[in-house]
Amino acid sequence: MSTQKKSGPEAFKKVTTHTLAELKHSGVRISMLTAYDYTFARLVDSAGVDVILVGDSASNVMAGHETTLPITLDQMIYHASSVVRGVDRALVVVDLPFGSYQGNPKEALNSSIRIMKESGGHAVKLEGGIEVASTVARIVQSGIPVMGHLGLTPQSIYQFGTYAVRAKENSEATRLLEDALALQEAGCFALVLEKIPAALAAKVTASLRIPTIGIGAGGDVDGQVLVLHDMLGMNTEFNPRFLRRYAQLGELIPEAIRQYVSDVRDQKFPNDQERY
Repeated sequence: MSTQKKSGPEAFKKVTTHTLAELKHSGVRISMLTAYDYTFARLVDSAGVDVILVGDSASNVMAGHETTLPITLDQMIYHASSVVRGVDRALVVVDLPFGSYQGNPKEALNSSIRIMKESGGHAVKLEGGIEVASTVARIVQSGIPVMGHLGLTPQSIYQFGTYAVRAKENSEATRLLEDALALQEAGCFALVLEKIPAALAAKVTASLRIPTIGIGAGGDVDGQVLVLHDMLGMNTEFNPRFLRRYAQLGELIPEAIRQYVSDVRDQKFPNDQERY
């Protein structure tokens, strides 16, 4: 029997922020997916994903809103609580929703405390750079881990006016690197880099001690994240270049339901073996 010590994600019975730092140091890529309910959280966790993000993308995929802005802190806590109950191994990170942290560091800390106490989540995530560094520091000083988010930040979509790639110009790229360094200094344990040029993401990753998690940011980052419903093919209208669909549930689920409807109408369900 081999006694060689495992160094990959499977070596960790429980993923923590320290685990992610170790994975970056060892060059092992970090896997991250969203989940919003107990059933999917159990499936994602059992499959070995390192980080589960309870994203404010629940506003889109669970509630049908056009943007992430409408979801509330209470709703995020509800989704996060459901996810936490389904998780044994993964680190659960919960988005601070729009309007719950931008006012001042005290408001952000109170929102973060509610998430941690009421949902049982392991960390919070917020969007922004230098302008939120003092807020990050205040939350971290209270003992709550914070993940940052730079590049395309969906809560600012009305300011951007487009979902196009960010930081293609030198000035914005320079600012993004400065933001990343400021967030690291403020105490973030990791950063999401969304929809930025791959070369810039690689430069940011090489400049930081903390892990970077990319979405539409190329492969030279420390990990990847996708929205679960997108990668499972449940959201067929969303087709960005960075999305790889690992299943086509948007086709399989309706077909299963159509078969169920047909069996009910034709009195094929339930059959003799399915009766008491």
